[in-house]
Amino acid sequence: MDRLTVVRSMSHPYPLHGVGYATSAMPLTSAELNSLPRDARQRPYIGSVVDYHLRHTGQQSPSAAPSNIGLPWLFGVKSDKYGAGTKRLSGPYASYLGADYDPIWTDFDGAGTRIVPKLDADKQTAEVYDPFAGVQADGRFQLGAIGHFPAGITPRRFQQRRSLLDQFDATRKTLENYASVSDYDKHQQRACSLLTSNQMRSAIDIQREPQRIRERYGMTLFGQSLLAARRLVEAGSRFVSVFWDPYGPFGASCWDTHSNHFPRLKDYLLPVYDESFPAFILDLEERGLLDETAVLCISEHGRTPQIDSKPKGAARHHWSRAYSAVYAGGGFARGRVVGQTDALAGEVQNLPVSPKDILATTFHLLGIDPHTTLLDLENRPQPIAGDGRVRVELLG
Repeated sequence: MDRLTVVRSMSHPYPLHGVGYATSAMPLTSAELNSLPRDARQRPYIGSVVDYHLRHTGQQSPSAAPSNIGLPWLFGVKSDKYGAGTKRLSGPYASYLGADYDPIWTDFDGAGTRIVPKLDADKQTAEVYDPFAGVQADGRFQLGAIGHFPAGITPRRFQQRRSLLDQFDATRKTLENYASVSDYDKHQQRACSLLTSNQMRSAIDIQREPQRIRERYGMTLFGQSLLAARRLVEAGSRFVSVFWDPYGPFGASCWDTHSNHFPRLKDYLLPVYDESFPAFILDLEERGLLDETAVLCISEHGRTPQIDSKPKGAARHHWSRAYSAVYAGGGFARGRVVGQTDALAGEVQNLPVSPKDILATTFHLLGIDPHTTLLDLENRPQPIAGDGRVRVELLG
């Protein structure tokens, strides 16, 4: 805790699944928008804005590791809850900046080793060996889907292909029929260049780490993803995202505890997080990287302060009026708690902080003017941090 800033007063008006809203300047969201990742109302993901800024200010070397990388796999692609990738979710995409600024995604090749408590204890019958709860030592990351699929080409179709080159060859004729082929070709060229990059392959090769370091992070997909993220930062990547992404039946790995809340937290989610996240922070510090690496541990919303006892294992549902997030390194304060709620932790009473405030503060720490505007597809200037403002309460 002495390395972190904990904000207890995160707040916004949308208790919905909305990674896009939480990580971009998007001014509002809805359940509909959450399934329309290329809708004109979406805004560029924070990592895409950073990538755009670096390339347009000459700070990104063509030979350097990609500036915007997503782990452990293409967002939402391995959850039956979302059609095993046939249904796209809004979130970490470049919006009007173009697909060339979408994250480059890894994929993870490795089996889960632990059965986790069911996400829906009343309906779910399948037992899930969830990699977020445990992976075998031979599990490894590789370059995966490139993060951009024109209409009619689903993530599932790409997920079934093991090689990026196979993906490009198999879809080239189809892509020629799409207006987005130019953007795709640019992204294809970037992805192809990564296949021959020893630097990139080495960075995501967690097998190169001593086993004691891997075990320190935890032999779970979350822990190994954080380890790969540290290696990517060391290799020069400027923005690395690790998603604790839904996996398997009912999205079994996620924190969406509408059922079986207490068994999942006690026997799965909290032990994994408590092992891996502190190891990541301490490892960055020991390597002299923490002061120059901003770490954001955020969610799209929190959970209801009052417990619903009706579902088996109890439940806490969506709640965005008051929740917490954790920040470290890169100019964030150490050992600080910001904000205050009422006695039930249901309403913010002091220093409300919005997701847009976090965008503005993060851009500020990265040396990007948070008041910067970028032109959307209709040549209208759009602020990269929306109505957010730099929160000096979070700064060291």
